[in-house]
Amino acid sequence: MKISSPFIHDARPTNQVMRLVILALLPGILAEIYFLGWGVLLNLLLCSAYALSAEALVLRLRNRPIKSTLSDNSALLTGLLIALAIPPFLPWWMSLIGVYFAIIFAKQLYGGLGFNPFNPAMVGYVLLLISFPTEMTSWLPSINLANQQPDLLQSLQLTFLGLTSDGLSLQDFRLLADGYTMATPLDETKTAFSLGLMTTEIIQEDRFLPNLTGWIWLNIYFLIGGLFLLFNRIIRWQIPMAMLISLFATASFLNMIDDELFLPGWIHLLSGATMIGAFFIATDPVSAATTPKGRIIYGAAIGFFIIIIRTFGGYPDAVAFSVLLLNIAVPTIDHYTKPKVYGSQIKVKTDV
Repeated sequence: MKISSPFIHDARPTNQVMRLVILALLPGILAEIYFLGWGVLLNLLLCSAYALSAEALVLRLRNRPIKSTLSDNSALLTGLLIALAIPPFLPWWMSLIGVYFAIIFAKQLYGGLGFNPFNPAMVGYVLLLISFPTEMTSWLPSINLANQQPDLLQSLQLTFLGLTSDGLSLQDFRLLADGYTMATPLDETKTAFSLGLMTTEIIQEDRFLPNLTGWIWLNIYFLIGGLFLLFNRIIRWQIPMAMLISLFATASFLNMIDDELFLPGWIHLLSGATMIGAFFIATDPVSAATTPKGRIIYGAAIGFFIIIIRTFGGYPDAVAFSVLLLNIAVPTIDHYTKPKVYGSQIKVKTDV
């Protein structure tokens, strides 16, 4: 039997899309656990439980179905993204505040999935970063630099008690063999620039490149997950490609102006939250731009502002701030980039 066009293709249900996104996160999750230790796994378990419980609580208060809503996996994904963004061994009550704020205030108070104008995970992360800046920048050195990483029992004690049974604090584990505390490469660079050091001096430090190596691998594994999403058409190419090209071009332009004051583009591309931001955060289907041209503008603007905030702002990484800033602009971007309706005609003024 011959069937005439148009042909309608069934879209994937929300829970299947969310499962595929979580599956794509697995390479980055495993890499982060390997490089940063058991604290990452604890974050994942705690934030997932917090997200599901927060969603269930609000749904019960709103007299909405709980089981069917939780099964869409959107709350679980929000919890996982926050867990991957926060430092390992962040006190349990801080991650609770961040996740509950993300689910209750950034998602459910707007009406739930599909109605939130801002990315809930980034709202929760920014709340924690602004409220607890010291704890939110207390990252352990990666496995290739750590003098000693906490075991599972010590990780539990640090997360829930702040001290191990031996009286060791997180700061003690952050101490390297040479007596220096370690931060993320972007945070370390920001501090070094404030002390008057030049780019070549920072890169030549003994611990900078080994510290950067771990973050490069993390970004590579999140890139692999992102390519999986593109291959399976879970996300469109415009946002991640526009963001990465814009980020690299902006950083390279500044580096060309003065290579002693601005980091080269490849360091920005492969450090911080660049890849998870490009493929898993900026592409949020609810809060991101939806038109083809709009997605390119949206992604390019995020990449530009990431470099501007990283370089001239007070925060070493800027993915969350850039995404939230462009979330505000999404209605305007979509309004002015609407594609022409097929069959419509352009009105031409004629002189009578």
